[in-house]
Amino acid sequence: MAHFKPLGKKLRLARALKQNRTVPIWVILKTGRRFRDHPKRRHWRRVKLKA
Repeated sequence: MAHFKPLGKKLRLARALKQNRTVPIWVILKTGRRFRDHPKRRHWRRVKLKA
């Protein structure tokens, strides 16, 4: 990928990076393991972004 990116693309990539986290432990415990994982979790090699 290019070193210099447009600001909009950089912001979209940053948001996708923040979204791609596991559910916090305290949420799993608070909900009685109802939410163990979230469906928007993305693997960098399998699913590509439309950024």
